[in-house]
Amino acid sequence: MTQLIHDSYRYRELIWALAIKELKIRYKRSVLGFMWALLNPAFMMLVLTLVFSTIMRFNIPHYAIFLLSVLLPWTFFSQSLSYAVESIVTNGDLIKKVAIPKMVFPMAAVVSNIINLLLSLIPLALLVPLLRHPFYWTWFYLPVPLLALAIFTLGMTFFFAAANVYYRDVSHILQVVLSAWFYLTPIIYPLDAIPARYQWLLKLNPIIYVINGFRLSVYYGQLPKAPSILASFACAFISLFIGFSIFRKYQNNFVFYV
Repeated sequence: MTQLIHDSYRYRELIWALAIKELKIRYKRSVLGFMWALLNPAFMMLVLTLVFSTIMRFNIPHYAIFLLSVLLPWTFFSQSLSYAVESIVTNGDLIKKVAIPKMVFPMAAVVSNIINLLLSLIPLALLVPLLRHPFYWTWFYLPVPLLALAIFTLGMTFFFAAANVYYRDVSHILQVVLSAWFYLTPIIYPLDAIPARYQWLLKLNPIIYVINGFRLSVYYGQLPKAPSILASFACAFISLFIGFSIFRKYQNNFVFYV
């Protein structure tokens, strides 16, 4: 873990440059460019709000805010994994030619999507007064769950990026896993919508603890309790420890498989 912190600081400029490059490629030849970081969550919110508050009838006040408060961090998580899983393979030519630390590529994917997440919070902040939902002071707490989410996501990206080097099916399997994971996480529905006898199964889902602070802060105007905060960072650091340990163990052999 000390090596990760040291290398992250040492190569911070390279990580930042790769993150900006990824964002530029993502929006290249797009008329609206970075505006899509604002428009995508807005369009997604409109569709899901229409479906789940009108058609399927989740009777939740200000459902758009209820939804976006955790949909945005989930989108950051899923997009980070989707981009990072291919990050070593797609940079294979560079890895073969230049002595470059492999960890910068998954980290750049996470950093670029953090920028996207921060931009996407703007339409959410505008939506709150528009729907006359209270703008709680607990918004100032958001950096805490954001930190836990970033650490958790980074650990997952290290694991999947390494696994995909050896087994290219991983990138395809990941999309299936993320789709299932989305519906097994209380994003479009509240936790109490699940029968009490099955709620313990949902509590085995680690990302629930990580994103819980977002909904509490934005929608309910509450701070998580101390055990919930500790659980979120425990899940985050366990993910990082496992993911980076596997990545570091095999990274010297990546050059033979990319």
